[in-house]
This record gives sequence, structure tokens and C-alpha cells, in this order.
Amino acid sequence: MSTATGTTAHRVPGHRTPSHRAETPAEQRRHAHVLAGTGRLARQILRRDRRRMLIWAAVMSVFIAYFAVALSTVFDASALAARAAVMRTPSGIVMGGPGYGLDDYTPLVAVANEGTTWIVMALSVMAILHVVRHTRAEEESGRAELVRAGAVGRMAPAVATLATLAAHLLVIAVLSALATFASQGEDTSLVDGLGLMLASAASALVFGAAALVVAQIVSTSRGAVGLSLAVFGAAFAVRSAGDLIALEGSTLSWFSPLAWAQQMRAFVDLRWWPLLLSSAATAALLGLASALAARRDLGQGMVPARPGHPGAPGRLRGPVAMAWRQQRAMLGWCSLGLGLLWFGSGSMLDALGDMATDLVAETPALGALFGEDPDGFITSFLAVIMLSVALCAGAYAIVATHQQCRGEESSGRLELVLAAPVSRTGWFAAQLAVALAGAAVLLAVCVGAIWAGAALVGVTEPGSGEYATVFATHLPAVLSFAAVSALLYGWAPRLAGLSWLLLSAVLVIGMFGAMFEFPEAVLGISPFHWVPAPFAATEGGDLARTLGLSVVVLALLVLALLGFRRREIRSGS
Repeated sequence: MSTATGTTAHRVPGHRTPSHRAETPAEQRRHAHVLAGTGRLARQILRRDRRRMLIWAAVMSVFIAYFAVALSTVFDASALAARAAVMRTPSGIVMGGPGYGLDDYTPLVAVANEGTTWIVMALSVMAILHVVRHTRAEEESGRAELVRAGAVGRMAPAVATLATLAAHLLVIAVLSALATFASQGEDTSLVDGLGLMLASAASALVFGAAALVVAQIVSTSRGAVGLSLAVFGAAFAVRSAGDLIALEGSTLSWFSPLAWAQQMRAFVDLRWWPLLLSSAATAALLGLASALAARRDLGQGMVPARPGHPGAPGRLRGPVAMAWRQQRAMLGWCSLGLGLLWFGSGSMLDALGDMATDLVAETPALGALFGEDPDGFITSFLAVIMLSVALCAGAYAIVATHQQCRGEESSGRLELVLAAPVSRTGWFAAQLAVALAGAAVLLAVCVGAIWAGAALVGVTEPGSGEYATVFATHLPAVLSFAAVSALLYGWAPRLAGLSWLLLSAVLVIGMFGAMFEFPEAVLGISPFHWVPAPFAATEGGDLARTLGLSVVVLALLVLALLGFRRREIRSGS
């Protein structure tokens, strides 16, 4: 069995070496080089992911260009000034950033202020999934051991993965900057657009490198995804806390890679040196990953999996128990990371009252938007927070549904399971049940963490009952992401990744739908359009729409089970 500390010297495919001649010492050293085969692996990754990469590049470019066009056509100078005032509020700071250029708030300054956090978030999720899919998931499936049997260096897969990620992020950055420039013409600066996107891509690359380190620590791809997302959540919390301390950021903000993208000050006072921080962090994380990889066996993590008991109890029999054991690590890490993130957000509510009073006194436009009562600021802040919480739980539902099932199928393990007295419907239903329960638990943990953080600092309104109502009304919307993902996997597994497009669309609609006055048909795409607003009085019509959404989710799950029962199992796909 191959290990991380050495490689077997085999002939390179296509290279003819006489069978009677042993390899020279120079050839052996060349084949044993830690980066041998990096180029070939990079080409293979690009070929495997070419469709996924094209979709990401197209969606990001179109979204950023549309965002810029909408801000320049929908909002006049007074409306932009009101949005600048919102960016001085706690919710604007947490969701937007430090707030550069608020005194002269042009459409492109608004793009940089209000869009950078979300651009970095989207690219970071993409980076984390890319890295885990081509490193830890490959080891988990056994394919990495077959690849390493050839003339492939110890760090070749990791470097190839990070190199292709960097190339993909660079393409997205250039295309997005060009799309923004084309949509704005002479009113924008191509250099500033490149600065904004390159900074966002560089920050996302840092989180990709962090996922590479995590992949050396844990032994499962699900645990690697969960812990990497927890790292991102911690960085988001650090950046938010640092920016709340002082407008335009404090010293604490600089400890988060998210702040490095915002500190480029695109379209305000562009500076390039924060890119050096991202580059240095990426290089340091790659070096750390290399050091960890040299000290572990291939297929194992630095933290070894616990050995099972010699005899399994009866409760561990069946597909539900297996699904739980497969998904529990990801659920645990996500709950820990996101729970701490939202607990910190809840603990900020105590400071919002005094801050709101001062802001209304300084900016009358804020009083017109939220009212003179500081509670209006808290409610608005919580509404934005709850959307973010629900989207996090929705992202978990997508990963736990189609990526978990797709991994079992493509690795060939599903065929072995179905060879036992386990039905297709029973196996898929068990996976869905655990994924849905996990999404519900994660949503409950996050909502409860916000309530606990607020209660800790003496904020008792909204009360625990209102938080429970938000959980109950938002749960069907969160589960709808799992239902759509399951439907696509059940009928057309190669298209299951399109469920991420739904998440992206919901993010855009939730954050900017009211701002850009989207038509009802577009707003209806978001499942959160059909549930009551957080912490608002619930009416009979709201409850009816929530129940209707629950029925739709149930119907989609039934259709997913029917599709999976009828289609062919594709191992290695």
C-alpha cells in the first residue's frame, strides 16, 4: 500500500523503457520528485471540471455585471445616499464591510461595499468544494492510491488542485471585471474592477488553501467540507466584529482574509498591497499542508478515525445508521463553527441600541427607513442575519444530499450496499432522512445560538418563542434546497450540481430583490418568499403559504425517490 512518504517508481504511461534495463539513479530521483506529474493531473482536473468551471464563470460574471447595471439605473443620487446611510448601520457593516467611500456613494462604490462579502463567500465555497473533491475525496474513494502508483509525486495532486483553482479564479476575475467594464463603459475603471475581483479571488484562494490543510487533518471528505466551512465562518465573524469596532475597519479586521479583499478600496482609493497578504497566506498554508502530508499515510488523516467496536450493536444495523455515521462529522463541524459565528452575532445586539440612537441623530434618512425606535434596527439586523443562517443551512442540505449520495455511487460502494438485502428506495430514503434532519438540526443550532448570544448580554426581545417561530416557518424553505438537489440526483445525477444555482438565485433575490424591485415571478423563485418575514406578525395567509411550501417539498422528495428507483446506477461516473 502506498504511503504519503514515498512513491513507487513506475514507468510514465507512453514512455518506452526496455524491460531488461533498470532505471538509472537520475531517473529514479526524477520520478520520486514530490511534484512529478503535476501538469498531467492539472489537465485531468480541468477536463473533469470544465463544465462546472464554465458555469461558475458565467454565473459570477453575469451577476456582477447585472448588479452594477441595476445600481446605476434604479437608484438616483438621493437613493444611493440612503443606501450609504444603511451601510453605516450594524447590519450593513456585518453584511457589507468596513464602508469605504460612503461620503460619495456611486453605483460602483456600492458594488465594492455591498458585493465584496458575497463575492468572496461564493468563490470561497466553490474553492473549498474544489479542493476537497480533488484531494480528500479522491483518497477516500481509493482513486488517489491508483494515481500514486504511477510516477506521481507526493504533493502533485495538492499542487495541481490549487493551481487549477487559482487559474479558475483568475478567469472568473478577468471575465467579471470585463463584464462590469462593458456594462458601465466610460463610467468605470477597468483597473479598479480588476482590483476588486482579483482581491476577491485571492481571498477565496486562501480559503481553498485552508481546505487543503484541513484535508490533511481529517480523514473524510464530509468532515473536511464541514471544518473548512467552519473556518470560513470564523473568518467572517472576526471580520464583522473588527468592522463593528470602527468604521473602515479596526486592527482585528486584518486577521480575516475577507477583510483583505475589502481593504483594496476598489473604486475609492485602489491599493494593491493587500494582495501580498493573500499570496503570503496561501503560500504558508500550502507549506503547512505539505509538512502535514509528509507525516501521514495516504488515505488517513492526522487525526485518525476511531476504530469501531468488534461487535456492532443492533441499533447500527440498517441504512439509516450507516447514513448517520457517514454524515455526522460534517454536521458536527458545521454546527460548531456556525454556532459560534451566530452566537457572536447575537452577542452584538446589546450594542445596537446606543449605536442606532447615535446614527439616527446623525443621519435623518435612517430614521425614515427604520423609524426612530432602536428596536427597528435590531429587527432589520436580525432579518438579514436570519436569511444568512437559512442559506447556510440550505448549503449544508445540498452538500449532505446530492454530494454524499453521488460520492457513494461513483466510488462503487453503493453497488456493494445494494448487493445486500437493502432496497434502492430504502437506501436513498435513509440518506435523505439523515440529510433533512441534519439541516433541521443545523438551522436550530444557529437560530438558538443567536438567541443565546442575545440573552447573554441582556437582550430579551425578541423572545425565545419568536425565535422558535422563525425556525418553524423557515424550516420548509431550508429543506426545499435538499428536495431540489434530491430530485436532480434521482433523475439526472450529472445535473445535480445545478442545485447550487438555486442557492445563488435565492441569495441574489433575498439581498437585492426588494432593492431592484424584481417582479413577482422572479421573487417567487425563492422559497423564502413564501414564508413569513422574521420576527413579524404572522397572518393566516402566511401560514397557508408555509404549509403549501411544505407540501411542495414533500412532493419533490417523493419524485426523487421514484426517479432513483428507475434509473441506472453509474459507478465511477
